[in-house]
Amino acid sequence: MLEIIIKGILIGLCISVPLGPIGMLTIQRTLNRGQKYGIATGLGATFSDLIYTVITLFFLSFVLDFIELHRFIIQLAGSGVVAFFGYYIFKSNPATQPKPNETVKHSLLGDFFSSFALTFSNPLVLFVLIALFARFEFIGNKTTLFVSVTGILSILGGALLWWSLLTFLVSRFKSKLNMRELKIINQITGIIIILIGCVGLILSLIK
Repeated sequence: MLEIIIKGILIGLCISVPLGPIGMLTIQRTLNRGQKYGIATGLGATFSDLIYTVITLFFLSFVLDFIELHRFIIQLAGSGVVAFFGYYIFKSNPATQPKPNETVKHSLLGDFFSSFALTFSNPLVLFVLIALFARFEFIGNKTTLFVSVTGILSILGGALLWWSLLTFLVSRFKSKLNMRELKIINQITGIIIILIGCVGLILSLIK
């Protein structure tokens, strides 16, 4: 059981640590809104990954066939969603973000579900999970339901550990940044995410 927990935590870290669009979005929201909004963003992505984890464990054959059949459309749609999020972040103004004692204009659930939607739009993460499961020999055909659930929760724990650490470190620098610097960070983050989306679109078209 301990081995499953450790492997689950490592898998959770592996799917969360790379600073792709979700990592950049988490950093941007932490700087603009606060640590709890950054954690909510990271957890939204993690719950999407957990859904794909369950699919990988119990419905793998059907889903892989579906992805292979519609791979081109899935890649185009997922890349388009990423590019749109990048543009939205690029245009966002940190001066409009809620300050202490002001009415909060953003909700934790909103940040959670927007991050969830962004991650869920790319089911190709299934292949990443399959590779990680094979690498760590994580949960086999004879694994009991209890152990499987424990493993899935361990993945959540590993991801939560990373998002908490990342947002904590980022929030330490927040007080040292002025509005102009925050806006520049928004623009840089937006450009990076747009580029990730555009690269995805180009790779989809040339394959």
